[in-house]
Amino acid sequence: MSAIQQIYVTAEEFYAMPEDGFKYELVRGALVKMPPAGFEHGEIGSEINMHLRSHVTRMGLGRVVLADTGYQLAVDHVLAPDVSFVSESRLPASGSPEGFFQGAPDLAVEVISPSEREQHITQKVADYLRYGCKMVVVVRPRVRRVEVHSSSRETQILEPGDVLDGGIAVPGWKLPIADIFE
Repeated sequence: MSAIQQIYVTAEEFYAMPEDGFKYELVRGALVKMPPAGFEHGEIGSEINMHLRSHVTRMGLGRVVLADTGYQLAVDHVLAPDVSFVSESRLPASGSPEGFFQGAPDLAVEVISPSEREQHITQKVADYLRYGCKMVVVVRPRVRRVEVHSSSRETQILEPGDVLDGGIAVPGWKLPIADIFE
């Protein structure tokens, strides 16, 4: 991933850009182009989405969305997690927003691809938390490990045999880590 444009872009301009088949994020006014995800990446994201969506729907907690859904953290900052959740209380009474969601999701899940740099991942986690995300889950397929970040506790490292707990971000949601990597 690399910044592809040196001119400053706002979230409004970013939203109006024509699609070109790539995924982008807007980081402090710079477009960051990301290659399409690999098959394993997609499988893991789908597995998490399936478990999360089932729980959220059954409990009436809010909405779960997949990658390419932008969260506008600032006028020049839009991130798109692989899977995300927004609680019902934070959704507009008028229904789903047409453009980017204003603010961070309650839960952001990032499945790490081989092309992602550690510095970029660390910065994304910090940005989500700084703008109000309750929990950021970082899935590392190469080492079959999950990191759970929140502002209220130290980072948890989970491996197959452990269970991810949605905590205050997604009350009652539990997902065995082994299920993610099957």
